[in-house]
Amino acid sequence: MQFADTLFVIIRHKVQGIHLENRLTKKRFRTAGLAIALLYTALYGCATNPVTGESDFVLMSEEQEIQLGRQSHEQIMKQYQTYDDPALQAYVNRLGEELATRSHRDNLIFRFTVLDSPMVNAFALPGGYIYITRGILAYMNSEAHLAGVLGHEIGHVTARHSVRQHSTSTVLGVLSAVAAAGTGSQAVGDLSSMAGNALVSGYGRGMELEADRLGAEYLARTGYDPEDMIGVVGILKAQEQFELQRAREEQRNPRVYHGLFASHPQNDQRLQEVVKAANRFKDSAQRKPGDNDEFLRHIHGLVYGPGESQGVIRGNRFYHKKLDFTVEFPDRWRIENSPKALLAYSPANDSVVQLSLEDLNRRESPEEFLRSKFSDLKQGQSFSADGYQAYSGLTTKLNTPFGRRPTRVAAVFASKRAFVLVGASKSGVITEPFTNTVRSFRRLRSDEQELAKSRNLRVITARPGDTFEKLAARSKLGSYAEEQLRLLNGKYPQGEPTPGQPIKIVE
Repeated sequence: MQFADTLFVIIRHKVQGIHLENRLTKKRFRTAGLAIALLYTALYGCATNPVTGESDFVLMSEEQEIQLGRQSHEQIMKQYQTYDDPALQAYVNRLGEELATRSHRDNLIFRFTVLDSPMVNAFALPGGYIYITRGILAYMNSEAHLAGVLGHEIGHVTARHSVRQHSTSTVLGVLSAVAAAGTGSQAVGDLSSMAGNALVSGYGRGMELEADRLGAEYLARTGYDPEDMIGVVGILKAQEQFELQRAREEQRNPRVYHGLFASHPQNDQRLQEVVKAANRFKDSAQRKPGDNDEFLRHIHGLVYGPGESQGVIRGNRFYHKKLDFTVEFPDRWRIENSPKALLAYSPANDSVVQLSLEDLNRRESPEEFLRSKFSDLKQGQSFSADGYQAYSGLTTKLNTPFGRRPTRVAAVFASKRAFVLVGASKSGVITEPFTNTVRSFRRLRSDEQELAKSRNLRVITARPGDTFEKLAARSKLGSYAEEQLRLLNGKYPQGEPTPGQPIKIVE
């Protein structure tokens, strides 16, 4: 789920409490009357669009919009960390502020935050809260690219896209209630809700194109070339193309970024038209040539991929410096590190092992801990993992990706934490891969401290004879190293570095 998608769950269900069941006709009409009254009130919720000057259907004042953004920002900060680079944070905030003061809502105080996430993502919340991940920053090659992303997200805020989307979903919910209450049919209500959800899922092509148009205008007003907006699209489309190819080879679902610029290809005629139209807003004071040098200085040293605080994957081993442990998964298994758990999949995707972490709050044994979670635990066994107390067993009460089936579970106690491992297989009970993984759990050795450190971008000057194949052979990227270096430098799928140009490598 994208960050913005998570938050819109909060704001999409304002009309609640209309439970449509097969009740007395009188009660159904009473419910319908309530829904119609709500709809009547909603229809008068119009306001002037800050961008177009025309009336928009909205059910939220600017003050309410700001309050919603403030509350949602607090939730984001509980789930995700700010990237620990004050100079980069200040640089992004300064650039974003420069764009925002030339926007249609220069009365708002915008806040720009770089999130410590390897995801390729950027998004905006109501009221001027804008986020960009270090994951997407890694693929940018100029300050103008960064400005293009920030300008696009500012466009979503200035055009009040989230507010308009919320208002539409609220009324569709009311209409669904009217339809269901009037007919006494739950099925009608469900069908109407499905149509409403389909209509308001994501911003949609029209709003994304409007955000592109506004972003291009803000670029021009700030001294950038609006054509750089198209360059950003090319970068993200190349990253998407590579992810689709990699997912096919690894037999998994692709993790494709569906946000910024995802609604059109790089050569989209309408995108080119809105970008060209922005040229009339060009500021006479163009950007200084040294601006791009500043951008490259700020991304030099940027963490690439999972950070040290999130744990690092090296081959089939996972290392976590802060938690002081490493664990080894079976050879050739694919390891994915998500915010909530570490997941490892067999080459055929027919077996999976999950590792998660829980705080311990009671003085109990690993066996007592597991039995409190799984009352049907069988085949229990105590053991030691590098001196840590551990216990494993078999349960039938878990729903796995393959349905409900016998599942291996284990708990390893380390200090005041419990590492919980769960293993399941499509063909039956998983045994050897799970047991070997659990027993590989141990503390980091002194010679492994370096392996637990994150990979970082370095900006170097390309020398004569440099190729991405040669650079990949010296990198720490592992699989797909050559393709990743091309993506990082805007040279995917077959480009090569030019002597004298700045290029990014990974160390």
